[in-house]
Amino acid sequence: MKQLSDTLLDELTIQARQSPRLRAHHNLHEDLGEGVHRLAIAMEPGTLIVPHRHHHSWELLLPLRGRFVVLLFNDAGAVSERVVLGQGSSAVEFPAGTWHAVHSCDAGGVLFELKLGPYTPLGEADVMEWSKGVDAAKLTGWYARAQVGERLA
Repeated sequence: MKQLSDTLLDELTIQARQSPRLRAHHNLHEDLGEGVHRLAIAMEPGTLIVPHRHHHSWELLLPLRGRFVVLLFNDAGAVSERVVLGQGSSAVEFPAGTWHAVHSCDAGGVLFELKLGPYTPLGEADVMEWSKGVDAAKLTGWYARAQVGERLA
């Protein structure tokens, strides 16, 4: 049996804090070729997840610890939906091809992600053009306060 124990989540959080990317993954799937990917992601505030999309899969996100702002974007780069997981929402799922980004609000935050495999690296066209080269602190700060209809100025 596989489980995400408190001890494992504590260790994952320590790994995220020590990582230059401020996040760490624990996969429940055995390999990247599996048809369904299930993973816990420890994400510290300040970790940068650029707006991106996955053409091959829907995505389901559940907060295990902490709060996370989930932003969906339209093709023009404006926020089309905003949800705070762990505060008023317990899960979100969005369809394949949806532009999205996640912001960790709390130290020690851990998110559970479920999506179809196999693992496919993001292509250049799968990252929103306007986000390329933007300062990480500026982008993550904007994620924290971005509202529906807004674009990064």
